[in-house]
Amino acid sequence: MSNSPLADRLATVSARIDQAARDAGRDPGEITTIVVTKFQPASLVRELAALGVRNLGENRHQEAQSKAAELADLDLSWHFVGQLQSKKARQVRRYARVIHSIDREALVDALAEGEPIDCFVQLNLTDDPARGGVELTGLEPLVEKVLAAPGLRLLGVMAVAPLEVEPRRAFADVRAASQRVQSLAPAATAISAGMSQDFADAIAEGATHLRIGTAITGNRPGRG
Repeated sequence: MSNSPLADRLATVSARIDQAARDAGRDPGEITTIVVTKFQPASLVRELAALGVRNLGENRHQEAQSKAAELADLDLSWHFVGQLQSKKARQVRRYARVIHSIDREALVDALAEGEPIDCFVQLNLTDDPARGGVELTGLEPLVEKVLAAPGLRLLGVMAVAPLEVEPRRAFADVRAASQRVQSLAPAATAISAGMSQDFADAIAEGATHLRIGTAITGNRPGRG
């Protein structure tokens, strides 16, 4: 028996992910779960690490930078999953192993130099240009820009399913975009999609990286 609610939630979500993969005829071992720990204390990340979690996600640079520094003694892979300001890009690449939110050429320029860092091109599945992500009509030019940047190594595409769209349909669009990217970069087969409420649909449409927060971490401190 586990001895903490966190361990229980982690085990429950892991079992659900494995089942969703099997239901989709996929190998659960090809799916990476990133535990998103925004607003959670560093102590919770230490508890996750003790439970075997190594892939952590953050979406705000200041918080991510602070946690990465405080937890530098742990063998963790930090994934930056939020919108990223170009002026903060070089700071983020100092602690992040993967950036999931490449969505414009200016950001590629800011990240172009340095040791290669893994990245995803983020898609905007809405009609709102204020939302993070590149519009589908601009996908190929941005991918080509990333491929030409020596400091970036393209893994694939990332997206958030809009609230107003049925998740499975949204993730089908992501899968189609992934196939377009692979025509330019055959090795860029990864798909970062699926969160606490919709990861089973994402797995069914080929997601390889899930970004799961509250289903594992519990409610955010001070937020009910």
